[in-house]
Amino acid sequence: MPRSSANGLILAVVSALCFGFSGPLARSLIDAGLSPLQVVWTRLAGAALVLLLVTLASRPKALVVPRHRLVFVAAYSLFGFAAVQAFYYATVARLPVGIASLLEYAAPVLVLAWVGIVRRVRLPRAALIGAVLAIGGLACVVEVWQGLRLDGLGLILGFATAACAAVYFLLSQDAGKDVDPLGVLTWGLIGAVVALVPLVRPWSLPWHLLTADLALGERTLPGPLVVGWLVVVGTVIAYITGIAAVRRLSAAIGATIASLEVVASVVIAWWLLGQSLGPFQLLGGALVLSGALSAQLAVARTRSAEPGEAGPGGREPGGSKPVGVEPYGAEPYERGTRDARIRIATRSSPID
Repeated sequence: MPRSSANGLILAVVSALCFGFSGPLARSLIDAGLSPLQVVWTRLAGAALVLLLVTLASRPKALVVPRHRLVFVAAYSLFGFAAVQAFYYATVARLPVGIASLLEYAAPVLVLAWVGIVRRVRLPRAALIGAVLAIGGLACVVEVWQGLRLDGLGLILGFATAACAAVYFLLSQDAGKDVDPLGVLTWGLIGAVVALVPLVRPWSLPWHLLTADLALGERTLPGPLVVGWLVVVGTVIAYITGIAAVRRLSAAIGATIASLEVVASVVIAWWLLGQSLGPFQLLGGALVLSGALSAQLAVARTRSAEPGEAGPGGREPGGSKPVGVEPYGAEPYERGTRDARIRIATRSSPID
């Protein structure tokens, strides 16, 4: 394996593991008395401040955004951070973390549905089979034969998360052309923080809870440690390593590694919170992941097999531009007609 790909693989695994802490740590803050929106705002505000300082110190030019790209950055911020994370944490407040993460994985299927039905793009058969598998897996996760045993509002919020994540992936088709990924990430966080201020009203946030001891299952940890880990490890390091990884990996490998985020969320939620899934839910989770991966890998193989696409080493012919340098690791799909090429976003969701 080339050294660049090996490094990318390590970075992708680190990113997935770091993202895996997001749901469990957020759940501890919600259980302590913060609302899901307050947790979202606290996480984004802390991460925005840290990332702004890092970017100013390491690559200040990344913060320069052309005027004609401001609308894109604003939409990316609202959907990729504010909306999707607000829905995700609201889901985590009502459902186990693992199920919330699995519901988010319906996003690639929604993207495929939009591309195939609305834009009338011909999809590979394996992608359609993968979509069916993912839908069947979701049915097992929610145990439809038991009359949807999970919280109904939680399920609605979970699918709203997936819908917003799908919009994020669709927006990603315009990312990375003339804006720096690190800059877009920084402004995306800042924009989401500002957008959520009227809803969160941070001046009324119970700040004392952030310094109190927080319960994670049978454990008790200092609030500053939990918040700091959520901000620095679960957000800043997770996103930066994800961006670095996607510069070095193909779409197919990136899609596979992204699924580790769901596995990490389930394992960490079991370890920290004592949450576990039933046998049918575990089976459903496996079907969701295999279906989503099958769909994305089929599209990735179709793209890589076409002339003029990325050559060896993950670079376009000529080696001038790394493939997949779009913000947050999202590799976009192209617009087109029935016979157009497709590139589906293969990074995990913007949530985590």
